[in-house]
Amino acid sequence: MSAEAADREAVSGSRPCTPPQASCFEFLLDPSLLEQHLRGLHPGICLVPQSHQFLEQASKPSVNEQNQVQPPADNRRNRTLKLMALKVAAHLTWDLNLLEKGLTIPVLNMLLNEFLCVSRVPPGVKHVDLDLSTLPPTTAMAVLIYNRWAIRTIVLSSFPEKQTKPGPHQLNMMSLVQQEKELTENILSVLREQATDSITVLEGALNIKKDFYIHTLRSLDLLAADPSTANGETESSTAGLRISADHLHCQVHYDLGGIYFQQGCSDPSVYEKAKEHFRKARELLTKLDSSASLCCVDEQRLAGYWSACKTLTETSDPGESQHTPYGQISCFMRNHDYGALIEAFIRDNVTLSLPHSFRHSIQLELLHKLQQGDRALEEVCHKLCVCNAVRDALEGGVLGVSFHQLLIKPSKNTISFLLEVCTRSLDKEHRSETSKRKMAIFIKTVCNRLEDVSLAFMVSSHKLFMELLQDEEKKILMEQMRKSSATVNLSAKPLPSFYDIPASASVNISQLEQQLILSLDPRHIRQILIELHGMAERPFWRVNSKWEVPVDYVNVILAIKDNLTRDLVYILMAKGLHCISIKDFAHARQLFTACLELVTEFSPKLRQVMLNELLLMEVRGHEAGAAEGNMERPPPDLVSRVRGYLEMRIHDLPLRQIVGEECVVFMLNWRENEYLTLQVPQSLVNSNPYIKLGQLIASTCKELPGPKESRRTAKELWEVVVQICSVSSQHKRSSDGRVSLLKQRESSMDIKLGKSCFCGLIPGHYSYDFFFISQDDIVNEVTAEHISIWPSSLANLQSVDVEAVVVTLKELVNYALSLNPNNQLWLCTQADIYFVTNQYSAAMHYYLQAGTVCSDYFTKPVPPDVYTDQVLKRMIKCCSLLNCHTQCTASFVMLLCSKTGELAMHAASIPALQNPISDQHESAIKAIGQTELNSSNPEEVLQLAAQKRKKKFLQALAKLYF
Repeated sequence: MSAEAADREAVSGSRPCTPPQASCFEFLLDPSLLEQHLRGLHPGICLVPQSHQFLEQASKPSVNEQNQVQPPADNRRNRTLKLMALKVAAHLTWDLNLLEKGLTIPVLNMLLNEFLCVSRVPPGVKHVDLDLSTLPPTTAMAVLIYNRWAIRTIVLSSFPEKQTKPGPHQLNMMSLVQQEKELTENILSVLREQATDSITVLEGALNIKKDFYIHTLRSLDLLAADPSTANGETESSTAGLRISADHLHCQVHYDLGGIYFQQGCSDPSVYEKAKEHFRKARELLTKLDSSASLCCVDEQRLAGYWSACKTLTETSDPGESQHTPYGQISCFMRNHDYGALIEAFIRDNVTLSLPHSFRHSIQLELLHKLQQGDRALEEVCHKLCVCNAVRDALEGGVLGVSFHQLLIKPSKNTISFLLEVCTRSLDKEHRSETSKRKMAIFIKTVCNRLEDVSLAFMVSSHKLFMELLQDEEKKILMEQMRKSSATVNLSAKPLPSFYDIPASASVNISQLEQQLILSLDPRHIRQILIELHGMAERPFWRVNSKWEVPVDYVNVILAIKDNLTRDLVYILMAKGLHCISIKDFAHARQLFTACLELVTEFSPKLRQVMLNELLLMEVRGHEAGAAEGNMERPPPDLVSRVRGYLEMRIHDLPLRQIVGEECVVFMLNWRENEYLTLQVPQSLVNSNPYIKLGQLIASTCKELPGPKESRRTAKELWEVVVQICSVSSQHKRSSDGRVSLLKQRESSMDIKLGKSCFCGLIPGHYSYDFFFISQDDIVNEVTAEHISIWPSSLANLQSVDVEAVVVTLKELVNYALSLNPNNQLWLCTQADIYFVTNQYSAAMHYYLQAGTVCSDYFTKPVPPDVYTDQVLKRMIKCCSLLNCHTQCTASFVMLLCSKTGELAMHAASIPALQNPISDQHESAIKAIGQTELNSSNPEEVLQLAAQKRKKKFLQALAKLYF
């Protein structure tokens, strides 16, 4: 040993709990020093890091002369280091509890794999294929230890772990942590795949009744001295530590019970197997000396496993269940003996044996059953809530939200039961002053919370109130109750200012977070956040992943330095935006107003942001009212604010595209064409593309009655539309390399220009014409009003994204029909679109619907400007392509009738076209009796008869397509 090491050892003599700081290189020079080092250590010192140090040195990669990283060499140095790591584990008698606590999964996996190699486990052979009874004892024991560790690791990895807080940001350290995490996941995936084999190996070991041997420091030295004799029936196979079969079986039963219990989450029937293994482990543990076992079983965890298995398998042992409070509670729950359950909770308020979490889990379980419809449990839940509240008060804890809710409108029986529980929960023989004081504070709290004065006087007249409270406290409480009884309406008091709300006592974080998610009251939200920040310092705006704020505002909000203010601003804005999306404008206005009041004090930028969002809310609210039939013009103040937004120029202010779009649409829908065409500044038009487009649409609408005057503005609007619908190579392309600016900009202006029918026609008109030109097919023309004002040709047709035009056109027509479903021109346009896109059944539906709305379901003649020759021809083609030849024939006759006016001849030809030639004689005889074929009838009768036949035909046709 070096002089420095000797000095360290000498100094440590007075402090036996501190290990000598010996380097692994000293042990390499003299391996005998390791055994001396291990014997000289204090029993309470953890040796596992020493094993980690040896393995770390043995697994370090090397660098050759070409500066290339090479795997660790298989030389004498590395073999000696691995052997020393195994010796440390052997000194710990291969206690997996210690090894699992001190080593990470990758390091322990490396150690046990080295242990398998040293123990001469046949390589390349699955452990499940080995016959353990024929293997040497140390080899079989190595296989069992590895498979025990495998299933224990699977079980431990299923437990939730508290995430470690990251330290200072270091790239190398973060990389190493990530590598270790990935390596751990890979090892766990392999262990899970081999879990069935590991279980089979361990279950097979339970059938072996002979003793086993495990390597010690001496046996490992023998292996290093003479590896050729390893695991033969020589000294090296029996020189290790003898492990009795009962000791090994006890540990294996415990480990198998753990893996089966973990698998029971997906297969409840497996709990029976887990229970059986735990039962055998308990039996073996009672007759064994636990100090001499291979690896001590965690008796507390075994007891917990055993209790859980009995509960999950619904097997009750009346004799045993009376020994533990958990067993009693489980028995009461299974038998639905809720009276005994409440009595047990009251007794536990004195003994304090049941954990707080267990009591509340029972309450939550019964509350869940109550919410599912079992109304008989309502009183039971109230009583359990009272019992838990008294227990919390005696322990100095915070009263839960459920108890505060119970005190809002309690019954007389509830207060009577509460006083009974308080009386019985104080131990008469061992009343401490602390418990008395806590109970007095609890009773004062109950009195202050009760709004019903009669119930408050019921508490104040109880003997417990008289005994525990001091005279001064009783006097103050009685005075407060008298004042409360004289108050008629407490809710009539004015609300305090937004900044004057005091923070109440904090409650459980999870309950507060749930209230935070559900609340829409700004003052309540602020109060909850104050309580949460008093309990934990973390960003609570992340509580709900559904809270979304536009990306334009995120950076501005997150730049707020005060954590409480940042959370409050973010949550108020997110909740307000959600209320707008569901058209709850009242709550949205309340939330935004509170947020505006908050940010006005410290951020002019956020103040303007909130004013913009309030404006958008008012615009949407007014448009929603218009959609429901309220066609009143917007107030002048709202119009003035919209103009102010459009003319606003503030540098570095985040602006949302949707606000500008909807403001322009708002001006167009309410015919503010004078402002858009004459009053808006030209600089604003040049700098704001939404105003530019709105001005062109407004100008076209204004000049539309005169087709010659509107040509110029229509041409300018046309050029803008060509740019929007053209393909651009400067944006992200699709699979065919083409992308349109219409898709890339995602503008919704055209879709929203429908509330004003006049303005809504303009985007539709240029879309129809643009669609017609882009199709380059005169047969597939889509008709619409005012289509003559648009150009009839396009210079660069290949640059048009036809798909984008089709999508826009369909959306426009669908939106227009949702506002005015009885407009026959829009219906015909929709039918033309379906016809052009080869959707013939849908086209017939809309052609017939157009005729229906203008003829009172075909009881009147359809106007010729609706059923034009082109419409009738398309109806004939639709019937033909749908293989409805009878309908096709009748429609063809209608077309001929409309062309020639010779109704009698063509109406009579309908049955002639349908019947064979052999039946024409019979058909002619039947036709003589028809009114419209009798030439002696006057012309009016003939026309009415033909119209009646046409009406029946069209009504029958409509029934097929509606």
